[in-house]
Amino acid sequence: MILRRAAPADGDALWAILEPAFRPGDTYAVDPAIPRANALAYWTGPDREAWITDDATGTYYLKANQPGNGDHVCNAGFATHPAARGRGTARAMLDHALDRARARGFLAMQFNFVLATNTRALAIWRDYGFDTVGRVPQAFRHPTEGLVDALVLHRRL
Repeated sequence: MILRRAAPADGDALWAILEPAFRPGDTYAVDPAIPRANALAYWTGPDREAWITDDATGTYYLKANQPGNGDHVCNAGFATHPAARGRGTARAMLDHALDRARARGFLAMQFNFVLATNTRALAIWRDYGFDTVGRVPQAFRHPTEGLVDALVLHRRL
């Protein structure tokens, strides 16, 4: 799988991945009704670099987790089109993101808000050596599970 930097011309492809990730309201702490333009601005904002797979089935962004003296730790967000789930897309993107983070000089990667109900993502992150370093009780209003915990995951690079 090849990943390349997302460009403005990738808006339709990015939206085709992001819309089914955001609309159910069960994984991302964004408004499920987020308009397309806002979602694309969020994903490709000036503080992050966005990547997309060559087959337009997955995308991720990479950014500093915090500004200033916290900018040696990165943060990333991942989305895979539902039709591509279970085919290794997320793992390929994570491999790429870890390499890209190291190349940019980050010393660690941190996920700030992984839902305890997102077992598929948690299994991948744990396979890659991420540790749960925090838990925010009942931090997310899940549409079917009610109030669920959000986890903070961390891994040194």
